[in-house]
Amino acid sequence: MEIADNILYVGVNDHEVDLFEGQYRVPNGMSYNSYVILDEKTAVMDTVDGAFGGQWMELLEKALNGRTPDYLVIQHMEPDHSANIPLFLQKYPNAKIVAAPQAFKMMGQFFGMDLEGRQVIAANGGELALGAHTLQFIYAPMVHWPEVMMTYETKENIFFSADAFGRFGALDVEDDWAGEARRYYFGIVGKYGMQVQNVLKKAAGLDIRRICPLHGPVLKENLAYYLGLYDTWSSYRAESEGVALAYASAYGHTKEAALYLAEILGKKGVEVSVYDLARDDMSSALADAFRYSRLVLACNTYDGGINPFMNDFIHRLTGHNYQKRRVGLIENGSWAPMAAKTMKAMFEKSKEITFVEPAVTLFSAMKPETKERLQALAEELMQQS
Repeated sequence: MEIADNILYVGVNDHEVDLFEGQYRVPNGMSYNSYVILDEKTAVMDTVDGAFGGQWMELLEKALNGRTPDYLVIQHMEPDHSANIPLFLQKYPNAKIVAAPQAFKMMGQFFGMDLEGRQVIAANGGELALGAHTLQFIYAPMVHWPEVMMTYETKENIFFSADAFGRFGALDVEDDWAGEARRYYFGIVGKYGMQVQNVLKKAAGLDIRRICPLHGPVLKENLAYYLGLYDTWSSYRAESEGVALAYASAYGHTKEAALYLAEILGKKGVEVSVYDLARDDMSSALADAFRYSRLVLACNTYDGGINPFMNDFIHRLTGHNYQKRRVGLIENGSWAPMAAKTMKAMFEKSKEITFVEPAVTLFSAMKPETKERLQALAEELMQQS
């Protein structure tokens, strides 16, 4: 697939994977993207997952059409992008590897290879001339590994963005970009908002006409939309007005309260996204918690603390720097309700979290007065922070 003049796509689609990184459900698979720049010197941009080395090499050889690559540029050392470095070097013994110093250190850790005489250090802000095409290197540490760099190609104004602007899903499946990119971003990159903001500031000075990520489609139209979403996500601002409502329920009573609140909010015209944390996809719940301006957590007391599924969810939220939100709490307990206190304490290091007071407490089951408190919670929740 031609991306631009003498720049070709040689990535692969993976429909064998069920859990990306061993935890994120990917029912529509994944793409592992690689690119070739054909010029006086030829550069290959990254490799693909180890399971697809043979297929990638076939695509690469077809794109090269008899030419021998001069460089393999490695922007990110995660194995889904770097696993085929040894295969490439075996096939093309005269090619050199271009990467940041930290990436070369990781190559030694992953592969134990002697790369003496085959290393080209990509300096931050440095350039590599291929002929008509010139590559400019931009370090992007902790987006989302420390060795990551991105590359700007000056002739066609292409931004090779490593894992940034990627999404879940193979390229031979129609998918909603924002939904799967949001889930990908907050699950994998979301902790590093400050670092993403730093990269966006650097990118603002570039004339970018295409974004070529390591996962997902090449972005070439309405780039302001994608850049705007990344700015919103990485600054932890709400993308939409609405409520993410996540519950963990042992016998259905906490669930009943959560769904009753969702019904109240819906009748008020509020957009509500509801998740059963024991059954629904946790990464989707996480993404919507960051997407919406409000969050409600409903949970039963369990062993003097909270339901394990809620415990996992809150750890994911706080571990990804959840902040700048208005949060309502619903708890349940038959003799000593502790869920609200426990949940609130788990956010003590989180920035700009405003809790709606008081929390709604159920003693075992819903009562008429519980419905009144949920009505009041709905009113207070939607007040301006």
